Amino acid sequence: MAEKPIQEEKRVFMTGNEVVAWAAVAAGADIMYGYPITPQNEIMHYWTRLAPKHGKKFLQTEDELSAGFTTLGGALAGRKSFSATAGPGTTLFQEPLSMAEMMRIPVVVIVQQRGGPSTATVIYSQQEVNMVTFGGNGEGWRVVYSTATHQELFDYTIKAFNTAWKYRFPTFILGDGYQAKMREPLVMYNPEDRGIEMIKPVASLGLPGTPGKDRDAVHLRNTYSVEEELYDATMPIQEDYEKMSKEVVEWDERNVDDADIIIISHGVVSRAAIAAMNRLREKGVKVGYFRPITLRPFPDEQLQKVAAKCSNFLLVESALGQLARLVKSALFNMPIDNFDTLYKPGVGVTAEELVQRIEKTIK
Repeated sequence: MAEKPIQEEKRVFMTGNEVVAWAAVAAGADIMYGYPITPQNEIMHYWTRLAPKHGKKFLQTEDELSAGFTTLGGALAGRKSFSATAGPGTTLFQEPLSMAEMMRIPVVVIVQQRGGPSTATVIYSQQEVNMVTFGGNGEGWRVVYSTATHQELFDYTIKAFNTAWKYRFPTFILGDGYQAKMREPLVMYNPEDRGIEMIKPVASLGLPGTPGKDRDAVHLRNTYSVEEELYDATMPIQEDYEKMSKEVVEWDERNVDDADIIIISHGVVSRAAIAAMNRLREKGVKVGYFRPITLRPFPDEQLQKVAAKCSNFLLVESALGQLARLVKSALFNMPIDNFDTLYKPGVGVTAEELVQRIEKTIK
């Protein structure tokens, strides 16, 4: 068995689901718990091929609810555990992920978005933003990275494990059906070879010694009898989340200083946004671009600074305003000249239609 899963940097050509499996191995993940659901199935398939070669494990559970709770159990036992799901599976994951938020359990979940509602379609959409950013009964203490390319799927899957274990909040990779199934090139690498120090997991349960004598007792709680208890437990977590947010928030902005109009998008749609911006810039049209990479925590302050320079926006997403809700919340009370939207739930967006839309708008 090779000491390192990836012996040296290499350029590869593979599907997004295969990328996630390789990235999890490179990040030192110990075990995957999962249940089959399209379009993430191949993450499980590729992981089970890689796991025996690198001393990793896999457990298929009876449903996504069980997959969520067993993933939490793996983390409590000190294992880098992760899972992957989509659509109705994401819905079932909200109960264990709400528990992970309150109990500070560091798990990683990859969501390859599919169309809704529930079992509707098994292909692409951006209709799981609401559930992944603020799903469950709680305050939404989670980190959500929205990826746009296969290289980002690899990079951010590795980063997700460090984020989860450093801050002890559940961390998501939000991909989609297109990224899951399509193939494109990327560079795979061992994070240590690039100077990325992977955080080692620490067990919360099953520790040696007698609690209160040989070591401090571990107090894990997820049930509160009175309102004051819940309040007292909630506020310190909120303070930790606010501190963490400033360190993990990520975004990408381009050509915003002189822009007459700015395209806002996330995930794979941002590829069309960048292409449209570049084509229009070649024609002399001053188009800018803003993309939140972390949808939770959202780059509120960064978007507000952009809006102070240009408040003429075209927001585009493959959903009916799920990204727009986050954007409008960030821009609340900001003076906005124009907020145009292009909603295409479950449908891909092309650079050509964005170019046409903006050219009509500016005439």
